[in-house]
Amino acid sequence: MKRMYTLIVLLVAFLGVAFFKEGGSLTTTSKPKIGVLTLMHHPALDQIYKGFVDELAKEGYKDGKNVTIEYQNAQGDQSNLKTMATKLVNDHSTILFGITTPASQALANATTKIPIVLGAVTDPKGAGLIKNDKKPGGNITGISNQAPVADQLRLVHQFMPNAKTLGIIYTSSDPSAESEHKQFVAQAKKMGLNLKSYSIANSNDLDQVSQQMLSEVDAVIVPTDNTIAGAMQTLVKNADAANKPVFPAADTMVKDGGVATYSINQYKLGVAGAKVVVAILKGKGKAKPETTAIEYIRHGEPVLNLKQANKLGLKVPKAFEKAAEDHGEVFK
Repeated sequence: MKRMYTLIVLLVAFLGVAFFKEGGSLTTTSKPKIGVLTLMHHPALDQIYKGFVDELAKEGYKDGKNVTIEYQNAQGDQSNLKTMATKLVNDHSTILFGITTPASQALANATTKIPIVLGAVTDPKGAGLIKNDKKPGGNITGISNQAPVADQLRLVHQFMPNAKTLGIIYTSSDPSAESEHKQFVAQAKKMGLNLKSYSIANSNDLDQVSQQMLSEVDAVIVPTDNTIAGAMQTLVKNADAANKPVFPAADTMVKDGGVATYSINQYKLGVAGAKVVVAILKGKGKAKPETTAIEYIRHGEPVLNLKQANKLGLKVPKAFEKAAEDHGEVFK
């Protein structure tokens, strides 16, 4: 009997050492599981995920080898987000990565214990995800992307110096789009530009609302907006019919028929998010969500769709075209 007790004690001690081997980090002898939740499939969000996965592999966390990545895509249906977030929590994810504000909010509603890293959330505090930027508190930290609004408006003015009215269209239910819309309105007022706002509730509204807008404005601005990015072909079709340009926030939307932008590099957003995930997994510098400051990425790269500009008969500013060729991207 004494021998049996000794064996039990040794077994318990062995299991305890194996589980806590990493001394305070989230890593155990079993493979960590990273749960990823995104709102929908479109090129910009796909680039974030690609950057995320590539950087994880670079850091030694390759899916199927020494880490499990569980990817959930709500396919643009916000009602799916709650179910998928709950699934990722119930599947015992070690850490969670939210791509878009709605996805991150769904994860935050599903758990207050598992660390959550934000990917591409424009206004984390305004979305109710954190207390403040420097010390988020709770179980959430991550990356925020803020488009260079002033640069974007100046760019539109360079392309369209004689434009009397600019239109901005955004999804009212998207906190990031709403936040950026307010920034555009405030900045346009400072610059003395006449900016008229139009909103949609979902992608089904885009065709009708954009047609009305295009009959009333000289050019269209689109903030960081996942719903419109996912239905960009509808907006471009209507804009082409009216022979009016669209100036979107993301490089992928320029590629899809927009004219030009200063775009936050979506792939680099994913890379930055992966670095935060790895730091928390490894416990680098005792990295914890509640004390890890939000990282803001604000630098925009010049992106030009030269083919679209020529199609609409626009005169492309030479300095911007050269900058896009040298430091950004040109679609011809």
